[in-house]
Amino acid sequence: MNASSGSSGSPGPGLYALKPWYARKLSGVRRALARRGVSPDTLTAAGVVCAAAAGAILAWLPTWLPTWLPAPLAALLAALPVALLLAARLAFANLDGALARDTGRTTRRGALLNELGDRAADLAVIAGFLPLAPLWLVATAALASTLPSWVSLAGAAAGAPRLNGGPVGKTERCALVVVAAASGWWVPILAVIAAGSALTAGTRCVRLWRELGEAGRLEGVAVPGQQPRALGEPTAPGSPTAPEQQQAPRDPKAPETPGRPGQVEAAGQPVTCPAPGRASAPGRSETPAVRGELRVR
Repeated sequence: MNASSGSSGSPGPGLYALKPWYARKLSGVRRALARRGVSPDTLTAAGVVCAAAAGAILAWLPTWLPTWLPAPLAALLAALPVALLLAARLAFANLDGALARDTGRTTRRGALLNELGDRAADLAVIAGFLPLAPLWLVATAALASTLPSWVSLAGAAAGAPRLNGGPVGKTERCALVVVAAASGWWVPILAVIAAGSALTAGTRCVRLWRELGEAGRLEGVAVPGQQPRALGEPTAPGSPTAPEQQQAPRDPKAPETPGRPGQVEAAGQPVTCPAPGRASAPGRSETPAVRGELRVR
């Protein structure tokens, strides 16, 4: 289903470096899902549902938290469901692509659904801050949280490996949301998400610009010992890029060009011969003849 999540880009900084370890831990779950014939698209949808549920709980936290509990315990109680749902969201994001590859169900439609599901899950979590922080800050954080993925997708479209990871990638954003749920620092956490996501997008953009530039220089390097060939220039004999140029053997019965012994007349090519009744002299023009037919100027 999902080609992008199994991209060959390097892990990059941040918590994304733990993805291989996390994938190994989920290998048993992945095998069980494969045996039951679960669709990778179902896992993508489940990840979006978990993200939306985490955002909803985050939005309602101030209204349903028990006031009689001590503050640290109440904060822990608030952060626990959000943490569990976001952990499930990350697990589904890991499982859908891996399950598709294991079962041979990778499709272009699945790759599209995976990217749309990831963006929808990101926005659903940030939407949970709407009752808790200024609208302009929530909108800024929502826009910034999608920027790193857009930069990575643009780089992949240009032929570069898909980049992932931090400093504030998907995994770090989920961790920051859990911190916000436990602490109630809605505005500071949103500001960190917005600034960190923009920094991550800028870091990826610089890295992609450098990698694509190096790839372009390598493509333009000439082979040692081979001179560049101008447009329209015939290829040298023995070149692997063009057929060998063959020279036609001389026919001993072919007539030689008058006045130029040893040179065979080419078919359709003008030759020169002395004008009738006079010998050719240096400095005088000669009358052209084609295939023996005289033409008077």
